[in-house]
This record gives sequence, C-alpha cells and structure tokens, in this order.
Amino acid sequence: MSPDELDVITRAAGATLLLWAALGPGARRSPANRFFIPLAICLTGFLAGNTPERALRLSEPLGSIGALIAGYAAVFLWWWCLAVFDRAFRPRGLTLAVGLAWLVIASADRGLFGPVLEDRGLSWLLIGLGLFMIGHLAWRLIRDRAEDLIDRRRAARWVVVAALAGQLLADMAVDLVMGLDWTSQTFTVLQNAAFLLFTGWLLSLDLGPDPQAPAAQTPAADAPDPALAARLTHLMEVERIHLDEALTFDQFVKAMGASERTVRTLINRQLGHDHFRTFLNSWRVAEARRILSDPARRDDKLIAVAMDSGFASLPSFNRVFREVEGRAPSAYREAQMTGSEERSAAF
Repeated sequence: MSPDELDVITRAAGATLLLWAALGPGARRSPANRFFIPLAICLTGFLAGNTPERALRLSEPLGSIGALIAGYAAVFLWWWCLAVFDRAFRPRGLTLAVGLAWLVIASADRGLFGPVLEDRGLSWLLIGLGLFMIGHLAWRLIRDRAEDLIDRRRAARWVVVAALAGQLLADMAVDLVMGLDWTSQTFTVLQNAAFLLFTGWLLSLDLGPDPQAPAAQTPAADAPDPALAARLTHLMEVERIHLDEALTFDQFVKAMGASERTVRTLINRQLGHDHFRTFLNSWRVAEARRILSDPARRDDKLIAVAMDSGFASLPSFNRVFREVEGRAPSAYREAQMTGSEERSAAF
C-alpha cells in the first residue's frame, strides 16, 4: 500500500469514526459531548485537508472551509479534555477568554477577515496560546487528581498530559527546525494517526459507565462498614468538617482514619459521587439551603451565606447552588421567605 493510499484511508476512516461517535444514535450523551461534537467536526476538517499532496487536497471551497474549521480544533480539544475529567466544567473567565482569542486569531490567520491579516505571523501567537492551554490542562488534571474518585479516570490524567504535551512538543520542534511551511507525507500520516488514537482512547474513557451512578451492591464486601459510615456522619453532621473551605481529600482521609481506597469506595460506590468536590458541595449546598430558609438570617448578604456554607467565593457558590437547585440563591431565599410568611399568616 502506497503512502498516498494509506493517507487517504486514514483520513476517510478517521473522519467517519469521529462524526459517528459525535452524532451517531449509539453515542451516549455525556456532559462532555457538547464539546466533543464541535471538536469532531473540526478534526474532520483537519483530517480532510491535512495532506502535503496537492492532488489529495479538497477542492475549493471545501478546502478553505476545512482549513478554517480545522484551526478551531485546539480550543474544543482543550475544553473537551477538561469536561471529560470535570463534568461540571463550563468555559468561564480565563478559559473562555483564551478560547475566544484563539478562535479570532485562527480565523484571521486563515483569511476569514481578509488578506490583510492572513499569513502575518499570527501562527506564532497561536503557538503561545497553545502552550498556555496545554499548561493549564496539565495543571488542572494534576491538581485535581487526588480528589477524582474514579480509578480509571484518575490514572488517565497522567496519560492525557503526557500524550498532548508530547504531540505539542513534536509539532513545535518540527515548526522551529523545519519551518511552519514544511510538509511531509510520512509526518502527516503519523500526525493523523496520533490524533485518532488519542481521541478514540479518551472517547472510550468518557463513554464508559456513568461514574456518578452508584455501583451495584452485589458482593457483601461492597457493603459499607457501619463504623466507617458512622464516622463519616459524625464528621459531616457533628464536626461539620465540610464548612472548612480549604478542606482537601488527604485531610478528609486522615480525619476518617481509613485508607484512601476505602474512603474513595465509600464516597463513590456507596454515596454516588464521582469527585470529592461534588461530595463536599452537596453538603455545602444543604447548609446554604438551611441558612437561606432561616428567617433570622434573611438579611444576610449572600457572600456571608457562601462563606458560612464552606464555599471559597461568591461566584463558586452561585454557580454550584444554581447547578444543584436550578435557581439562584437569592431566588431560593425569596421563595422560602414568601412561603414562611404565608404559613405564618394562615395561623
């Protein structure tokens, strides 16, 4: 089989598999899929147009469209990786600003805003943003690794960091040594294959059993240790350890007096939480509901409610509370106070 034939087969098969995984009827609609769908479309454009051989390139205008959307793949890959490991992830703040900056610069670099900005060295700005995105992803995946309660997903964090860092460093080394315009049939086939292997592996990780669903209680050994469950109840209801905004998983494990694996199993398999943060937030939101329902604290500022509930900031409190309750803390308090007044008037 010639390199050209292998290239065509790789790109065609990859594009088909990506679109099927994103849009096919068998795909499970995980929260991360909102980022994988645009990523699959972008990577399809990349695979269709990523070839040094003119005879194998798409004809216009499909070639230009493919090149344009391929330039957006890095942003959605970044966001998708974050969403796979954090199901509550939404692009906000710096992640949103950097992502939008990439989309604008990539559009300009590919001539969407006219020939004035096209091929003006904007690719080097994209390389800088790419380094930031890889660094940010590595920091987030490694920082949150200890609190990830899913064994397979926790181990995969190192693989993602190593794979993407290796890919980026390889591309940068080629760009610096050979120049941005250098092309090679062999390098292209390897690059396409690497993208497909990594994406397929991470997709299989995301499409596995729902990590937030409690495991079936089949083996007797899976039943929670009564003493351990009682210790957890004491920590949360009596010592109210969750109100410490700086509480880490390691500190919680020490307070439980058990091994990490035992505590992970209890919180994940018995209580149904896939991440230590979601476990803490469930207790913190419950505390916030209690405060917001207390007529004696109806005039408390929301920042005070957030701090007293164990949240580190008002924005994080508002975001988590809205995700759990489906409404803002202020709306929840207003409803509770109105209901309380109506009950008082009835008596």
